[in-house]
Amino acid sequence: MTTETRRATPPITVVLAFFGFLVSTVTAIASGLLILGAREELATTLQDADPTLNGERLDQAVLLAQGFALAVVAVLVIGYLWLSFKLKAGRNWARVALTVLTLLQAASLLTGETSWAGYLSCGVAVIAVVLSYLPPSNAYIAGAGRAG
Repeated sequence: MTTETRRATPPITVVLAFFGFLVSTVTAIASGLLILGAREELATTLQDADPTLNGERLDQAVLLAQGFALAVVAVLVIGYLWLSFKLKAGRNWARVALTVLTLLQAASLLTGETSWAGYLSCGVAVIAVVLSYLPPSNAYIAGAGRAG
């Protein structure tokens, strides 16, 4: 096996981290879908926050809140996918960015109610971050940095 082949082939730790971030992304999509199914709970929360909301205004507020939440999930999903592929290609900056996003995701668990999908997504992301910093991952990313 040549050094060129070795450098181009990510180790199992990077591959597992890559798939871990993909699984985390899929569970984030599930969280987004749960938001769509929680219309009544969202309406109750919005009406508790502003008792003057009712009828059509309440429906619009719920739709706006769901749309905003889904837009945030979509941006995060696209970002996670892009960063995951960059990690697999050996980019250290992508590993750092995924680490920061995972830390922010973990911190968000402390801020309020979170679904099972949110906890699952964060747990898998934490495992993926750990895998991305193991010695074989470090060697691969260092080699990729020297190569290009």
